[in-house]
Amino acid sequence: MEISQFMGQQEHEAIENSQDKKAGPPHMALSLISAYLPLFELLAMSGVCTSLRDAVNKDVLSWLDIAVKSPLNLRLSDEILMKITSKANGRLRTLALMDCAKITDDGLQRVVERNPLINKLYLPGCTGLTPEGVIGAVKTLSEHHHGLKSLMINGIYNINKEHLETLRPYLEKNLSQQEQSGSWPLLFHEHRDVPTFRNDKDYATIDVEVCPKCDEVRMVFDCPRRTCKRKIGRSMSDCRGCNFCIPRCQECGGCVDDSEEVEEAVCADILCLDCWLQLPKCDFCNKPYCKQHAHNGSCPPGSTGFVCDVCCANFNIQRTRS
Repeated sequence: MEISQFMGQQEHEAIENSQDKKAGPPHMALSLISAYLPLFELLAMSGVCTSLRDAVNKDVLSWLDIAVKSPLNLRLSDEILMKITSKANGRLRTLALMDCAKITDDGLQRVVERNPLINKLYLPGCTGLTPEGVIGAVKTLSEHHHGLKSLMINGIYNINKEHLETLRPYLEKNLSQQEQSGSWPLLFHEHRDVPTFRNDKDYATIDVEVCPKCDEVRMVFDCPRRTCKRKIGRSMSDCRGCNFCIPRCQECGGCVDDSEEVEEAVCADILCLDCWLQLPKCDFCNKPYCKQHAHNGSCPPGSTGFVCDVCCANFNIQRTRS
């Protein structure tokens, strides 16, 4: 079911449910919590009854920070995005489109033209966008006094150094001298857990930069290992690079070089020996899951451990053959 059909169905059901009995006004506490609800919950709440639908749609505070994630991201189109963002009445502050492949340059441009107050634009994995489309949107937002302060574009195809150099001045002119001077290091194991509405003062204004190893525009990670900092004759820049150039442990984010013993998880992620030893292992193959994929294992009856999906599949194949 498309998002537009879902929204229309919810409104239709709300009208039908309220025909027999007129719904009263929602509790005043709704205005306190609706601004913290994810987009999916806001759309679902608008289908409960007409009073809730009207209360949610008219509460502009609930629509000032819009984050589209799974499962809505796969079906989000330009038209649906316009309908959702219009509820902010031109006061949208944050637009986070996580892996929304159907959003185009024209759709993004129409949204930013109608919402000039956007100061956080997150577009990771939006493969339907082009570098030129992103630059056009950033230029439009920078024409107003409330300029863009944070931009995420990792995963958009064909971004090169020229595009990055074009984007930087538009963001840096909106930051104070203190904000430009320093930012927290970006660690590989933490970037996937960074919340959508992150504290932008702690991170760089743009999530990608030129990798010092391969000279490509990608996310560049720092190394958190104290042992690397203490190595004599080795600067921290030796441990800094994109994930393609420097293999990193999925758990601690530390660099893994050729001299270290590398262990594999069931999910094929790289683990350093220290992290591998600390994680629970499969009862059969003695391999762990990283914490991100730990839910893939199954717990057999009467066991305190788990069996990985690979061993389960092999067991089922052998049982079928026998």
